[in-house]
Amino acid sequence: MIYKKFGEKDWNSSILGMGCMRLPVVDDDNEKIDEAKAIEMIRYAADHGINYFDTAWPYHGGNSEALLGRALQDGYRKNVKIATKLPSWKIEKEEDFNYYLKEQLNNLQTDYIDLYLLHTLNKKFWENLKSLNVIDWLKEKKKNGVIKNIGFSFHASYDVFEEIVDYYDWDFCQIQYNYLDTEFQAGKKGLKYASNKGIAVVVMEPLRGGTLAKTPPPKVKDVLKQSSNQRNAVEWSLQWLWDQEEVNVVLSGMSTMGQLKENIKLAKQAKEYKLNENENELIQKARKKFLDIFPVACTGCNYCVPCPQGVAIPNIFALYNKAIIYDEYEKNNNSYSNFSDKAKADNCIECGECEAACPQNLPIIDYLQDVDNYFG
Repeated sequence: MIYKKFGEKDWNSSILGMGCMRLPVVDDDNEKIDEAKAIEMIRYAADHGINYFDTAWPYHGGNSEALLGRALQDGYRKNVKIATKLPSWKIEKEEDFNYYLKEQLNNLQTDYIDLYLLHTLNKKFWENLKSLNVIDWLKEKKKNGVIKNIGFSFHASYDVFEEIVDYYDWDFCQIQYNYLDTEFQAGKKGLKYASNKGIAVVVMEPLRGGTLAKTPPPKVKDVLKQSSNQRNAVEWSLQWLWDQEEVNVVLSGMSTMGQLKENIKLAKQAKEYKLNENENELIQKARKKFLDIFPVACTGCNYCVPCPQGVAIPNIFALYNKAIIYDEYEKNNNSYSNFSDKAKADNCIECGECEAACPQNLPIIDYLQDVDNYFG
């Protein structure tokens, strides 16, 4: 495994981190983690050099932290760093800070959190946390050793990112970044801004919810195959990130042992397989081709569900994207037709709960109308 100095800290992180939001599940139920498989994967990751494990209060319906805690027993805890997050949207009063941290420590079966983030910060959540003196609370917990490093994960516009970065001497931050999202939210500009201030940068959604892990659509594939080096879709995406000196850790939410083994292999050879000048030009051309045909920038994070009406929002968008990107209308329309009436797009009553929860700030209601027009 390749390791990199974590910002200005005195320790090194593995360049590949394991995200615990997309662990293997039973019966396609996101809340039912396949415990045996998940623990096997987490321990395999630790045994093969990954020392950064990322989880959060809501992942897998609230079950991810406890699963990670169980997986890191039997001596594994002391060799890795755990990152988890304060659920910003649940905080109403100062006492909530201690309540959630205590529960998370219990879930993770640990006395301290290596890396603690304010989760999914946007303007609204940030202003609320500031008003409740969250920084003073974080400083106290860091002084007492309960929290070792203080950071935030970000989902808003660049100006808000810069405001948050400048507000406090953060240890690290977490942003969505991949070769499609160079100008989205914090983007490349935010990556460089934070890094220049000595803040370690952790990248989430490097494969954009799995989109960049699939065989590219024909127009994109035609561009990338011009390279003299044969790379698969995952390698293109991860190597592009590892080549950037400002990126400290790339988080991957791996769901199978096969994905984990492949990503570890790619991480170990990252120094030898850097993109050359021609390949960097090709990936920029591929980006443009992708964005020209990409209908909905949904990453499948599931923050928008459960919908009060039962609309299967992420599943709907996944079918819609595949139908358009890969020109597979009939196949995906048939899959959509098998949804229950309750789960279909036309059952949306435009309550707006999904849009308030979406970290990508997507106009979900409008997109559901587009899907209804397309498939309906």
